[in-house]
Amino acid sequence: MNKDYFVHESSFVDEGVQIGKGTRIWHFSHIQSGARIGAECILGQNVNVGNNVKVGHYCKIQNNVSIYEGVELQDYVFCGPSMIFTNIRLPRSEFPQQGSKYYEKTLVKKSASIGANATIVCGITIGEYALIGSGSVVTKDVPAFALVIGNPGKITGWVSKIGERLVFNDRDIAICNKNGEKYQLINNHVKLVR
Repeated sequence: MNKDYFVHESSFVDEGVQIGKGTRIWHFSHIQSGARIGAECILGQNVNVGNNVKVGHYCKIQNNVSIYEGVELQDYVFCGPSMIFTNIRLPRSEFPQQGSKYYEKTLVKKSASIGANATIVCGITIGEYALIGSGSVVTKDVPAFALVIGNPGKITGWVSKIGERLVFNDRDIAICNKNGEKYQLINNHVKLVR
C-alpha cells in the first residue's frame, strides 16, 4: 500500500485512523482508533494518540507525550517533551470511569506552544499563540498570547505570534521587536492590531 505519510516500523496504527500527507510518526508510538492527525505533523518517539483525538496540521509533538481522548489540538500546536494532558479530573482505579462521557474536553488553539514537562489539567482551553512554560501546571483557561508559568500556572506576561515577549506602553500598545507587529492589551486580553 502506497502511503503519503511515514510510520516507523516499531509504531502501531490502529484501524480507523486518518493520517495526513507528509506526517511522520517515529519510534514506539501508538495511534489509537478514530484518531485524526493532520498533514505535515511530526510525532516523536513514544507518542500515544488516544481514541478519537483530533490533531491539526503542522503540529509538532515531542517524545513521550500522550494525548488522551477528549483533547483536541488545532493547527501548528507544539507539545514539548514529556508534557502531560489529562482527561479525567478525579480518576479512581477502584471505580473505573471508562468511555468518552467521563472525559472533559481540552482544546489547544492554533499555534499555542506547551513546554517540556508541563501538565495541562483537563476541561480547559489554551488560546491561540499562548506560551506555556516548561514544568508549569495549567488548571484554568489561558487567553490568546498569554505567557503562563508556575504551579499553578499564572499569566506572567504576553508574547507575540512568534513568541517574543511583549512590553506594553502606557497606552497598552506593544510592538514585537522581531517583526514589528502591533498588539493591544484590553481587559487582560491581547489582540493583534491590523
